[in-house]
This record gives sequence, structure tokens and C-alpha cells, in this order.
Amino acid sequence: MPHPIAYRWITAIGLLAFSALAYAGAPPAKGQAPGWYRMSLGAFEITALSDGTVDLPVDQLLTGTTPAKAQAALARAYLKAPVETSVNGYLVNTGAKLVLIDAGAAGLFGPTLGNLASNLKASGYQPEQVDEIYITHLHPDHVGGIAADGKAVFPNAIVRVDKRDADFWLSKDNLDKAPEASKGFFQGAQASMKPYVDAGRLKTFDGAGELVPGIKAVSTYGHTPGHTVYAIESKGQKMVVWGDLMHVAAVQFPEPTVTIQFDSDSKKAAPQRQKAYADAAKHGYYVAVAHVAFPGIGRLRADTRGYRWLPVNYTSNK
Repeated sequence: MPHPIAYRWITAIGLLAFSALAYAGAPPAKGQAPGWYRMSLGAFEITALSDGTVDLPVDQLLTGTTPAKAQAALARAYLKAPVETSVNGYLVNTGAKLVLIDAGAAGLFGPTLGNLASNLKASGYQPEQVDEIYITHLHPDHVGGIAADGKAVFPNAIVRVDKRDADFWLSKDNLDKAPEASKGFFQGAQASMKPYVDAGRLKTFDGAGELVPGIKAVSTYGHTPGHTVYAIESKGQKMVVWGDLMHVAAVQFPEPTVTIQFDSDSKKAAPQRQKAYADAAKHGYYVAVAHVAFPGIGRLRADTRGYRWLPVNYTSNK
């Protein structure tokens, strides 16, 4: 008869074997947890919200480089084109205002996006609670999520955007004159903004300035005529929400001069990115980026001729 200790081991091994046998055929569950991530910034609360991911042929979209060079940079990061690219928005609770910065694409960029509103709800907020929405620029993957079926998703919110972007993208004349391949950008912006325009809840601003206490608009024209980033500051801590100041981390952090076909004016966009990189690295504050892997929050450190991206350290204590 086996020793009692040996018997217990034999029994345990048998149970493990039975367990493995019983569950080996379980199909993959797939899916992810709700896409939100929360952290504190001084007295403010920042919640990153995922709209989803979309595959982009970034090696073909990047300019100021070659497809071969882009592919080599991606390979160094263990990536290859098309790259599964995040679309992120950021919710800022100042204690007095609830401000959403960028709203995702909704259905304007295909079926893998459109999750921002549901992730906002999963994070503990409701669309009705959002006071203001700040749009970095009126490309569809940043503004599409503010409307659905012709109605405002955020029924109590004021939408703020630089006047230059509104004048450009909301112009019927510009839509009519645009090349066929670009018309969708105008149509997406105009359809998304219409419920807010009709309700008198589009409030443009003219260049840099404070929009609410603790959040400032900073002009970074180039990617679009009115592209704007938003600087958030509380109790000595700072985060800048970059929008589309850059797109492909594996390529554009080591090579800041690389641009993208989506730029309205690449000659203006490139120096805006280089200036932002240098400032973030020098002062060590957080940046939040629309198309860096979710939650898209981190810091920069200068590295040879480019920069290293240092993702935010995970916290479970917001």
C-alpha cells in the first residue's frame, strides 16, 4: 500500500490529469475586457478610452521615407504591415467639468472601431454627463463618434474645435472641390458635426488659449489646417493629448522627420512633431496619443537622433 504522502501526490496528479483531459477541448473565448484605463493627474482623473483597432498599411502611407525603411523599422519592433493600429480618446474629469478629447470613428472607419461610447459607459460614466468635447482635428476617426444615426451621442455637450479646422472641413465648397478620394473626410466631419451645429452647440476657438481651468488648446497646425493638441495641468503634473501629431510609434519615434499621407501640409506637420517630441522629453511630462497602442499614454526620452517611447507604468489605483 502506498505511503500516505505518496498516495496524496498520486491523487493530486490524477485530478490534474483529469482536469486537463476535461478542458483540453474548450474553444478560445476571444475578445478583450472593456477598453478603458484610468490614472490620476494631480487632482484630475484621466480615463483613456479605446474605440478599437484597425489594420493600416502604414508602410505605404508613410512619407519622407521608403516602404523598405518603414518595414525594417516595424520589424525591429516585431511588427509588420498592416499594423493593427489603436484609435484612442481621453476623458478628463477636472472635478468641475467632464471633458472628452476626441471621440473615435464610430462606423466611419469600418466594423472594428466604434467602441468608445460603450467603453465610456463601462468605465463608470454616461454620455449625458460629458460637458464638453475637444476635437484635435475633424478627421473621421476623431470626430465620428460624437454622432449616431444623425443624432448627438453626447446630448448635453458643447463641441470645441479650432476655427481653422471647422472652416475647412465643414465647408460645402471645399467638399465640392475636393478630389473624390478625399470627399469622405469632408462628408464624415459634416455628418458628425451636424447635430451639434443645428443645436448651436459647436463653439470654435481661434488659436491657443485656456478652454476650462486646467486645459489649454495648443495650436499645432499642419496635419490639418487647425490641428490642435490639449495640455492638461493639475497640481504640478502635466499631460498633453497629441491627437495625430504622430501615427506610427515604431517608425516615427526613432525617425521624427517621417510624415504621413493624411497630412494636409507635411512641411508644417513635421516640425510640429519634432518640437513636441523635444519638449516632452526635456520636461518629462505625460503625452497621450490617438494611434499609439492603447492606452497610448507614456513619456519620451531622447535617444541618439530620435526618441524612446516609455509607456505609462500600470496602476490599479487610478
